[in-house]
Amino acid sequence: MKGLLGKKVGMTSVFDNGQHTAVSVIEAGPCVITQIKTQETDGYHATQLAFDDKKEKNTPKPLLGHFKKANTSAKRKVHEFRDYDFQKPVGEVITVTVFEDGDLVNVIGTSKGKGFQGVVKRHGFSGVGMNSHGQHDRQRAPGSVGASSDPSRVLPGMRMGGRMGGKRVVTLNLKVVKVMPEHNILLISGSVPGAIGSYVIIEG
Repeated sequence: MKGLLGKKVGMTSVFDNGQHTAVSVIEAGPCVITQIKTQETDGYHATQLAFDDKKEKNTPKPLLGHFKKANTSAKRKVHEFRDYDFQKPVGEVITVTVFEDGDLVNVIGTSKGKGFQGVVKRHGFSGVGMNSHGQHDRQRAPGSVGASSDPSRVLPGMRMGGRMGGKRVVTLNLKVVKVMPEHNILLISGSVPGAIGSYVIIEG
């Protein structure tokens, strides 16, 4: 099992085995191992990685001490990889070379927040398709949301308007098209969740 923290740079396209392929560009690593958790001391196995330098003045004192133990500077993003064994001690650096061309990875990120949206955009409702008399303002309406006297309430799970996006999204089995260690870049086929500049977790 392999893993890295990264930042979404954008999208581009490359030729992969003669096929024109859209790829996401991810700046992955270098990540520092800041803690190794074991069954004996913590109750579970995990390796903690940290990524992306941060100013010390903006970092809480306890975290500064935590990073100092690993002999590294303050970092913005910290994540634990459960049951992962990188075979390296605390303070070692993990780079994109842990992945190879053709590997399949899962990418975890936070989807773009779209604010408060209605049922047409949020759930794909079509609204009232036929414009008959008295239907001038019903094109994007949700329709009935429940019976009147019984149960006299809207049941949980009803698809209605509300906040859309801004959630943790996992995209499975994306192919690593190319590893560029000289630039700490991974080219991954297809799209990955999140806006440009957002952090992502890559698991192999």
